Amino acid sequence: MLTWKCFDFLKPAPYQPVLENKSEIDSSYRYWRIRICYSIFIGYALFYFTRKSFTFAAPTMAVAFGYSKAQLGILASILSITYGISKFLGGMISDRSNPQYFMALGLILTGICNIAFGLSSTFWLFALFWCLNGVFQAWGWPACCKQLNYWFAQSERGLWYGFCSTSHNLGGAIIPLIAVFCAMQFGWRYAMFVPAACSIIMGLILINRLRDVPRSLGLPTVEVFKNDITHTPLESQATQHSSLSVREILFNQVLNNKYVWIFSISYFFIYVVRTAINDWTIFYLAEVKNMPQMLASWGVFWFETGGFAGMIAAGWGSDYFWKGNRVPVMVLCAIGLMCSLLGLMYSPLDHVYLDMLLLAMIGAFVFGPQMIVGLAAAEFVDKRAAATSNGFAGTWGYLGAAAAGYPGGKMIDILGWHNFFVALLISSAIIFLLLIPLWSNKIHKVAQNENAAWSKNNPLEES
Repeated sequence: MLTWKCFDFLKPAPYQPVLENKSEIDSSYRYWRIRICYSIFIGYALFYFTRKSFTFAAPTMAVAFGYSKAQLGILASILSITYGISKFLGGMISDRSNPQYFMALGLILTGICNIAFGLSSTFWLFALFWCLNGVFQAWGWPACCKQLNYWFAQSERGLWYGFCSTSHNLGGAIIPLIAVFCAMQFGWRYAMFVPAACSIIMGLILINRLRDVPRSLGLPTVEVFKNDITHTPLESQATQHSSLSVREILFNQVLNNKYVWIFSISYFFIYVVRTAINDWTIFYLAEVKNMPQMLASWGVFWFETGGFAGMIAAGWGSDYFWKGNRVPVMVLCAIGLMCSLLGLMYSPLDHVYLDMLLLAMIGAFVFGPQMIVGLAAAEFVDKRAAATSNGFAGTWGYLGAAAAGYPGGKMIDILGWHNFFVALLISSAIIFLLLIPLWSNKIHKVAQNENAAWSKNNPLEES
């Protein structure tokens, strides 16, 4: 458990005696599922306000300080590296903490880091505060992952996971409009200050809105509530005990799980494509497609909007068509991603609507697997290790994001935009090749049964 007294408020809420009145349980579950869902949706959208504010302040900063794309890429890579490392550690803490406070505190601290960044004027201070921002950014999604795995059963989780994951598309779609407007009207510093103020306010709201797992409110587990006949022995076993030790989570469930490694490496290349498009599109459209900066920022808007639709479709499709097997959707998205990237590479000049459509398609095909690969990694382990598994995959993802930062900027400077897109096509092909062997439902069942057998042979004491 967390031992430092100043962090005692992060400890999981104690389990309460389970209610016996069915109508009261049904009413409470309906209320809390909606309340928690909209809270993490809006809360995580605001994490993107403070994560992507720099992306849209960057063009104005480049003029003000004379920074090259490679220098701006260094700052982008710093956040990606620290975020990735912190996401793994944050996942382990999240599995053993109360998301009500863990997520809220992370959002407040990212806002403070954005304000400090906006008050700075030297490259090394920019690097320091963007590094700290990456650390606290990673306190958001692991908490969301824990809530989704405990409040929604596996037979419905894909759709809900997809819906909540679209929160960062909302944040990602709105932030360029806010940040570019602030940067152009008031200067780049206000592109950092305004999103920061929004995130701090929302962090305080989350403390009021969120709660811990159902048992902390006297509710039965979600599998019991939903009478979910599709849940695996692994899910059933995991709900009987309060937590696993750090060693059991880290070594038995995550690091020795070959499937988690496959999903994590796939995540690396998914994030290479996603981050490259997100961070460099505004430059590409301005320099290659000759669009004004404000019009180019709409490219990111449509990229995120396409991602919104892609996530919902991927989550629902994996539930409805493949009964909880997430891999087929990811494989199909990898094929669609390659086709869309080729379209953007070779689309003619002065076809703004076509470029925006292609960016929306790229968003759909990259955000679909980006969301669902994290869910798959979480479902291939004991539920009590879900946030850690998701965080471990996320670490690999943000190493991929780092590769799209400084290396991506350097590639553009030296080799040009064509070779930049060739690298994205190769990354998409690797995603396809890694995941196609896992298409079969039998592999998913074997992995679940292996983990269920481990859980049965390693029982814990009841809390």
